[in-house]
Amino acid sequence: MRYSALSIFLNGLRGNKSWAPAWRDPAPKPHYDVIIVGGGGHGLATAYYLAKEFGVTNVAVLEKGYLGSGNIGRNTTIIRSNYLLPGNNPFYELSMKLWEGLEQDFNFNAMVSQRGVLNLFHSDAQRDAYTRRGNAMRLHGVDAELLDRQAVRQKLPFLDFDNARFPIMGGLFHPRGGTVRHDAVAWGYARGADQRGVDIIAQCEVTGIRSENGQVTGVETSKGFIGCGKLALAAAGNSTVVADMAGLRLPIESHVLQAFVSEGLKPFIDTVVTFGAGHFYVSQSDKGGLVFGGDIDGYNSYAQRGNLASVEHVAEAGLAMIPSLSRVRYLRSWGGVMDMSMDGSPIIDRTHIDNLYLNTGWCYGGFKATPASGFCYAHLIARNAPHQTARAFRLDRFARGYPIDEKGVGAQPNLH
Repeated sequence: MRYSALSIFLNGLRGNKSWAPAWRDPAPKPHYDVIIVGGGGHGLATAYYLAKEFGVTNVAVLEKGYLGSGNIGRNTTIIRSNYLLPGNNPFYELSMKLWEGLEQDFNFNAMVSQRGVLNLFHSDAQRDAYTRRGNAMRLHGVDAELLDRQAVRQKLPFLDFDNARFPIMGGLFHPRGGTVRHDAVAWGYARGADQRGVDIIAQCEVTGIRSENGQVTGVETSKGFIGCGKLALAAAGNSTVVADMAGLRLPIESHVLQAFVSEGLKPFIDTVVTFGAGHFYVSQSDKGGLVFGGDIDGYNSYAQRGNLASVEHVAEAGLAMIPSLSRVRYLRSWGGVMDMSMDGSPIIDRTHIDNLYLNTGWCYGGFKATPASGFCYAHLIARNAPHQTARAFRLDRFARGYPIDEKGVGAQPNLH
C-alpha cells in the first residue's frame, strides 16, 4: 500500500480498518544471499538499497531487540554535512543529498526539517578554524556562511553574548543541515525494504558465526542456524562483540552517549545550535521539547544508560550558552552505545574473511550518515568494491598511516 492523501481519505471512510502492517513478521528461511546483523538505521538502509538499487532481495536483517531499539532511536536527530577533511566531506554531502529526497524515495514521512546548523565560535583562533572549514565546504559544493556577532544576535538573541569566559563572536552556519525524526527513518527504511522482499527478523540475537575453509557459512541465532552467502555486520556499539565471534579484533571502543529532552516550551529555537567552548548541541522538536546532548561518558560500556556526572556537564555547557535554560526542567534522558574508532571516522570495508563485511566506527556521526552509509555499504556488498565516496573508510588505514582525524586529537577514541 502506497501512502498518499488519497489513501488516508479512503481509509478514513472505512474507519481506518484497512491499513496493512508496515512490514511483515516472517520466520527466518534456512539460507539467504545476504544476512545483515543489526536492525538499526544503517542495517535497514543497507537492506533497502541492496534491494532497490542493486536487485539483491534474498536478504535478512537480524535484530536482537525490537526494530529501532538501538542508536537509531537514541540520538538527537541532527543531520549535517559541514565537514573539513576530504575523506569525510563528500561522503556526508552524499548523505545530505539522499536525506533531501528520502521521504519521496521511500514513501514515508520522516519529518526532514532543514532548519540549519549554527556552530558558534568564541575566539579569534576558533574563527580562523571555522573559516577554513567553511572554505573547504564551499570548495566541495557544500553550503556555508560565516556569520559575525551581530548576525548571530539577530538570529538567536537569547544567547549569552557577553559571557566573561566564552563570549560569542560569531558562527559558521550550514543552512541545509537540520533534524529528522529518528524513529521514522527506521520505519521508512524497514517498510521500503520489506516491500521489496527483504525479511526483517526482530527478537533474533546472533550468538555465533559459523565458518568453513576461510568463509562464513551462516550465523547461530536465538531462532536457530541461518545460512548465508555473505554476512554484513552493522551492529554499532556491539560491533566488537559480534566481530569477535568471527575472530576479528576491531580498532573500536564502545562508549555511552546520553541525550536529553526538556519539558515542552513555546517555540524559540528555530535552528540547531552548537556551543563552541564545550560540547553542547540543542534543537527544538515539533512537540516543543528541547532536544540536546554533549560528550560521551568517557569510559567503556555497553549499557544504554549514562551517569549523573555527564548530565551535570551537559547542563553546565547549556547554561553557559543559554542562561534561560536554568528555568527549564529535564523531562527524560536516554543513552546510546557509540562505536568509537581510533580517528573518529567510520569503517566501511571488506575483512580478510572473503564474504564478511564491516560497517562500524561511527562515533557521533552515525545518524546523519544513515542514507549514505546504507547506500555505500550496499554497493560494497553487491559489487565487492567500495563506492567512490567511501574509499577512504578502509579498515587498514590505521596500519597504512592514513587516518581521517577530523577533530585532530590523535588515536584516542574517547576524545573524538
